[in-house]
Amino acid sequence: MTLVWKSGYSFDSDASTYIDAVETADGQALETGVRVAINDFVLGCKQDGIWNAIKASCILAGARTLSGALVPLVSTMPSPTNYNFVAGDYNRKTGLIADGSTKYLDSNRNNSTDPQNSKHIAAYQTEAPIANVSARCNIGCVGASFSQVGASVVLVAPSSLNNTLFCRANGQTSLQSAANDGLAIGFQGVVRSNSSQITIRANGSNYLGSSTSETPINTDLFIFARNASLALPPSPVDSYSNSRLSFYSIGESLDLALLDTRVSNLITAIGAAIP
Repeated sequence: MTLVWKSGYSFDSDASTYIDAVETADGQALETGVRVAINDFVLGCKQDGIWNAIKASCILAGARTLSGALVPLVSTMPSPTNYNFVAGDYNRKTGLIADGSTKYLDSNRNNSTDPQNSKHIAAYQTEAPIANVSARCNIGCVGASFSQVGASVVLVAPSSLNNTLFCRANGQTSLQSAANDGLAIGFQGVVRSNSSQITIRANGSNYLGSSTSETPINTDLFIFARNASLALPPSPVDSYSNSRLSFYSIGESLDLALLDTRVSNLITAIGAAIP
């Protein structure tokens, strides 16, 4: 592992490249504590053996500006496309908040890019969506309808369904975690590592569910909304979220509990480092 040096602290090369890119986008340097938090996260993911499975990701916190927050974690990852977020939606400690109607990110990572039986999508929720009658998707894509096979979603069900977290990963049907988990603060995600099961993680626990894998839908995954690009007009976007997120990740199969720990530590450390 190549290391570079900044101000007497040993930085991982990938962390240093990311920090440099964020500071360029921000037009000013980050606090030392924020830099260290990012470096510890990258090193920790590498030590856990999960770093290479992360294929599209943004730390939506820590940066001084919205532009900095939308810098991809690795320079070879796709940058998200911003739809309607403005500077006032961003908080350095807690992340980016959506409005439930117009604001979302296109991750520019196609759902079909990762192997059918090796897939994860995840986000870190710092403010729960407002409970209402609509489903709210923190990350995902479907086809012409929610029931279409091969979709991937992390979605908070309507209040009539107890705000249950429903998840799919290149799957056939919706699986769910415990009621009210969709409103829990913290890490939420789903992973597929075989053709017959998925694991959902929410509120610090794993839930295993039977789910036959299907050919992944060929469309980008959205953040703060669900990409329904194969649906009829007027809009290919539905299930807008109004949550606040401080991190998202898309990629191949990995240990969700390990990623949860690393992301949770990252967000806590960033909050402590910013005055």
